[in-house]
Amino acid sequence: MELKKLIEQCCQNNMEAQTKVYQLYASKLFGICLKYSKNQQDAEDTLQDSFLTIYHKIHQYNFKGSFEGWMKRITINTAIQKYRKNNTLQIIKEEEIVEEEIILELNDDTIGVDFLLKLIQELPDRYRLVFNLYVLDNYSHKEIATMLSISEGTSKSNLSRAKSILKEKIEVYKQLQQEA
Repeated sequence: MELKKLIEQCCQNNMEAQTKVYQLYASKLFGICLKYSKNQQDAEDTLQDSFLTIYHKIHQYNFKGSFEGWMKRITINTAIQKYRKNNTLQIIKEEEIVEEEIILELNDDTIGVDFLLKLIQELPDRYRLVFNLYVLDNYSHKEIATMLSISEGTSKSNLSRAKSILKEKIEVYKQLQQEA
């Protein structure tokens, strides 16, 4: 079925069309949910909430840009809203910001994608959110600051701390691998 027709049927609350959209995009959107969640259950909850929002707002999709990109944006926003609902953002003064960039060496074949995802999921929420938005989804610190209602400096600091934590965990992992 043509995508435009499928979307039009979803606008009319056609359950078959909604099921088809879910089947076509759930796995891709679930990958996004995993990046922003602590565990698989939280990711599944975020996915369901995202699809409820998608179905509720599908009439607002104007066929400009990709439908998948539109749904991805809703999914990321849903994850951020869940974070805001469950947590308070820690405000960090700009003087506390460490400007030094910590470079993660992720080109190493010894670190699998699943393991890296697990490490990212273990990050404290505020660090995980900023890391995902900046590194994986290519948002600027200015955009992140707006989305999360924090300063750009806090965004930079949270990213730096996330990278530092990941680097430390990867180094421990590599050391354990060498000893084994």
